[in-house]
Formats: sequence, structure tokens, C-alpha cells
Amino acid sequence: MTDTTDTTDTTDRNSDKKLIVLDMAGTTVADGGLVERAFARAAAHLGVEPGSADHTAKLQYVRDTMGESKISVFRHLFGTEELARRANSAFEQAYGELVDGGLVAPLPGARETIEKLRADGRTVVLTTGFARVTQDAILDALGWQDLADLTLCPADAGGRGRPYPDMVLAAFLRTGAVDDVRHTVVAGDTAYDMLSGNRAGAGIVAGVLTGAHDATALTGAGATHVLGSIAELPALLTAEPV
Repeated sequence: MTDTTDTTDTTDRNSDKKLIVLDMAGTTVADGGLVERAFARAAAHLGVEPGSADHTAKLQYVRDTMGESKISVFRHLFGTEELARRANSAFEQAYGELVDGGLVAPLPGARETIEKLRADGRTVVLTTGFARVTQDAILDALGWQDLADLTLCPADAGGRGRPYPDMVLAAFLRTGAVDDVRHTVVAGDTAYDMLSGNRAGAGIVAGVLTGAHDATALTGAGATHVLGSIAELPALLTAEPV
């Protein structure tokens, strides 16, 4: 674990961190590259030829923007709102079919981490850049419907996903778990998660190395800590050795 902050009196500083906002794919959920596979299906649906230079460029943009709201990604790639919505619909359908095929799994220690955080009196919110139908499909596939206190997708926060702070602020407002947004912890695997957490004013913005971006990208986007996995988060908050 790489900690970019002073650890003096960590226990005192972190005892009030009662709201924990966790990303899903890449942070708590392993999807085995399903985003890229679903994108390939969606792109083909819109006439982007597999193996073409256009397909390669678009796929690279999808990789580069992991963590961002998917509809925002498609707006950039396809130019018009109509095409973006068609692409997003095709993507969500393809991703849902892949999820139904049993191709998602919890990352090691993720469920136990969420249970530990809640047992310690913290409120846990799971967030995603996917649409609600896809988020629910993932939760159903994992048996996680009641695991967290709240789940949020961009539509639940006015339609804007990461890197905007909206989902973190929606978690703050809807749970009432803390009276100061600085008592919030945000954790995710992408630079977009880090930007979202910092823009919301979260006190801890932790990057994890189980997903899309490396430590350099995470710290460059403002991570206060970099963890090997989400399983290290409870120990960070209680200043236990990891």
C-alpha cells in the first residue's frame, strides 16, 4: 500500500469517515474485460467494422476512459445524441447478456470488505458508470442486492457520471451518514474515480490497483492513497497493519 499522506494520528482522523463510496467494475467486481467485449458488439451494431482503424481508435478511447459514464463516452465517439443512445443501448444489452452468462465475479475480499465496513458502523454506497439496468444485472448475478446500504448510477444523480462529483454528492445527501463531505471515503480503480472524489471534497480518495489504471495515473488524478486492492481499505481506516 502506498500512502501519500502523513500518517500521524491516522486513527483519530479516520474515525469519522463514516460514508464509503465504492466503485464496482475493477474495484469490487471483476468483469473479465466485458466492457471491451460489449463495446465491440455495440460498435458492430452501428456499422464500425471489426479490425478497422476506426474500430481500433474507438476501442482505445474506451480503454482510456474506463470509469467515465458510458453514455458520455459514446457521445464523444459517435458525435450525435441519437447515435450515442443507440450505441449505449446496444452496449447495455450486450453487457447484460455477458453478465447473465456468468462472466462477472467479486474481486477477492470485496464482499468481506463491505461487510466489515458496515459492521464497523460505516455506510457503504456502490456506484457505477453503467445504466441502472446493467448495475442491477451485476448485483443480481453476484447476489449483492442487499450487500450495500445504497447503489447509485449516473441517472440517480441527475445524469452525470464520473469525473463529475455528482454520484458522491448524491450518496452524501441521500444517506445522511455524515454531516461533512470531508468525512467521506471514495475508492475506485480509475483516474475518473479520483477526480470525482476530489471534486466532491472527500477526505480520502483511494485508488486500487485491481482495475484499469496504474499507480501513476491514480496519484496523478489526486489519489490520497493507493491500495493493492479494496481488501486493504478497512485496515487503512482503522490504522491496522496491512
